[in-house]
Amino acid sequence: MANAAQKAHAAPESRGTPLIEMRDMSIAFGGIKAVDHATVDLYPGEVMGLLGHNGAGKSTLIKILSGAYRRDHGQIFINGEEVTINNPRDAKALGIETIYQTLALADNVDAAANLYLGRELKTRFGTLDDVAMEAECRKVMHRLNPNFRRFKEPVMKLSGGQRQSVAIARAIHFNARILIMDEPTAALGPQETAQVGELIKQLKAEGIGIFLISHDLHDVFDLADRLAVMKNGKVVGTAKTSDVDHDEVLGMIIAGKCPPGAIPGPGALSMAN
Repeated sequence: MANAAQKAHAAPESRGTPLIEMRDMSIAFGGIKAVDHATVDLYPGEVMGLLGHNGAGKSTLIKILSGAYRRDHGQIFINGEEVTINNPRDAKALGIETIYQTLALADNVDAAANLYLGRELKTRFGTLDDVAMEAECRKVMHRLNPNFRRFKEPVMKLSGGQRQSVAIARAIHFNARILIMDEPTAALGPQETAQVGELIKQLKAEGIGIFLISHDLHDVFDLADRLAVMKNGKVVGTAKTSDVDHDEVLGMIIAGKCPPGAIPGPGALSMAN
């Protein structure tokens, strides 16, 4: 057991500086700590799964990173340098983009219009440059999904997997280095889930780091390199997905029990329990 824990501790150190580290993060609402001294990190080209029951603190932690909430305590580092994130604009300027479960797409317009929503390209006459926007959209979509062809249709007519492609394309087109994905395969069928998995592999190959929030253990084990479990606002533990199994992770989520292959966090049950 000690050897497994030592291996787990040693692994991150050999990988150099994390792409992002949230260190000792805390935030309270009405005197209740939603996040309590939580530390997580993420490396380039890695998917980190964040797990826990509703109210465990995972979404609140990520909303601090996305600028939706201001932390009460803690530090955020990108490539080893401390940064300040007070609002979503700060997060975007640092290359942090969030893809929410709802995708936040404008259903009545096409992929290119969604890609440039709020950041439209204009011609020298001040009109929308639809040709340039579609050309750029085709480039970024080809990077992600070479089979995508439905550029002229409103996104409401696209499949769930294709809509995810558009949302991801919008994030990476503006140079995102860190993606937060909130339940990306919720309500998708097996084929579309597989398509999203391929998109995530492509992003990893480009060195983009991904925080994956999910309730689905199968998703996390299929897509994530590591996972972190939160309970009552605290990190129970982190582990490589290859070092733990489904039952052990369920034990972390439900009971706060940290298995031998995981690095214990402040929220883990003591060995005496």
